[in-house]
Amino acid sequence: MKYIEADKIGSATSPLGLTKTIAVVDANDAPRAGDVVVVRALSESVTYGNLELPSGRLAKINRNDVLVGVLGKRRALKGFVGDVPAAAKAGDQLHLLNMGGVIGVCKGHHSSLSDAIEVEVLGFAAADPNIATDNFELSEAKTKDQRPKTEDQTRSILNIGDRALKPTGSLENSAPVVIVAGTCMNSGKTVAATEIIKQAAHSGLKVCGAKMSGVACLRDTLNMEDHGAVATASFLDCGLPSTVDYGDLAPVAKAILNHLNSFAPDLIVVELGDGIVGGYAVDSVLKDAEVKAAISSFVFCASDYVGVVGGINVLQNLGIAIDVVAGSVTDSQMGEDFVESTYGLRAGNARRDGRRLFALIEADLEQTRIELPLAA
Repeated sequence: MKYIEADKIGSATSPLGLTKTIAVVDANDAPRAGDVVVVRALSESVTYGNLELPSGRLAKINRNDVLVGVLGKRRALKGFVGDVPAAAKAGDQLHLLNMGGVIGVCKGHHSSLSDAIEVEVLGFAAADPNIATDNFELSEAKTKDQRPKTEDQTRSILNIGDRALKPTGSLENSAPVVIVAGTCMNSGKTVAATEIIKQAAHSGLKVCGAKMSGVACLRDTLNMEDHGAVATASFLDCGLPSTVDYGDLAPVAKAILNHLNSFAPDLIVVELGDGIVGGYAVDSVLKDAEVKAAISSFVFCASDYVGVVGGINVLQNLGIAIDVVAGSVTDSQMGEDFVESTYGLRAGNARRDGRRLFALIEADLEQTRIELPLAA
C-alpha cells in the first residue's frame, strides 16, 4: 500500500468524505461501478474541462493534476458514452466521463464536444485506519438504513456503496410527489423542477428534492437546495455513480423517498435524469405501483411537438398520464397554446411564468399526505 496526495477530489466520491491523502493499491482485477480511483490528467479540454468538487464548486482540470474519482458508466445522448473497464492497474489509461468525476473507458461522444480528458491510473483507493474521513451522514434516518457489510464489501478497495442508503422494496407513507421527466437530457427538466421547488417554498410549503437517475453530479441537487428545498438526495446517496444498466431502479427510488419523508415535507419534487427512453433505467421507476401511487403530478418536458406525442405514447404504455407539459416546447406562448389546444394537456413554462406552472401542480395537491399500504 502506498499514499498519494490528490490535487482535486470529484463530487462523485462525496458519500465517503475523503481527504486529499489517499492510500492506494496498484491493481483492481474485478472493478465495480463506484470503486474509487486515483488518476493523473494527461490532457485538458476546452468544452469539458472542469471537475465538480464535493463542495459543488467547479475547478479547472490542468494537465498532470492528480484527481480522485469513481469508476462508472455513462450513456449520454449529448455527452460521453463509456464503461467500467474489465480490469485496471496503475499505468492504464482511462477517461473522465463527466464533471462529477465518473471515470471509465470512453467509447464515443457527442459531435459538439472535444475528446474526453485522458487520465492515467495511479491506483485504487484502499481502506486505511491511519487516514480519517469526514463523518458523513445524511441524517439519523440514513444511519438506520445503512447498507450492511457483505463479504464482497470487506475487500480493501473503497467503493461509494460502502456508505449508502440501502435499496428497499417498500415505500412508506409519503408526501405527495411531483415527478419531472422528459424526452432526453437538456429538455428543460432541471429548470422546471427547481422552479416548482422555488414557487412551492415561497407559498409556505416544506419541500424536498430528489434526483433519481442519471450520472453522479451534485449540481442539480445543490440547485434544488438553492431554490428552497430543505433536504435533497439522489442515487449517488445510494452508492451509484450512474444508473446505467442498473436494472430495477425502483428500490433505489423508494429508499430516496423514504429518506426524504423522514424530514416530514409537504411535497417532494423528483427529477428523473436523462429521458423516459434510454439506458438509465428510468422506465423501471415509472412501472412501480407504489411509486405511481405517490405521484400527485407528472410533469413532462419536451423540446418540440413530436416529443410531446412520443412522450404521451411511451407513458401510456407505462400506465402514466401526463398532468402538465413543460420544457423548451413551452418557451414561446405559441408552443404552450398549441400543446393545450391540440393535445388537450395543460402546459406551463418555468422560465416565463413559474408561478402559473406551480399553480397547475398545486391544483393536484388535494391531500397533504398520500397513504400507501405497508408491505406485508
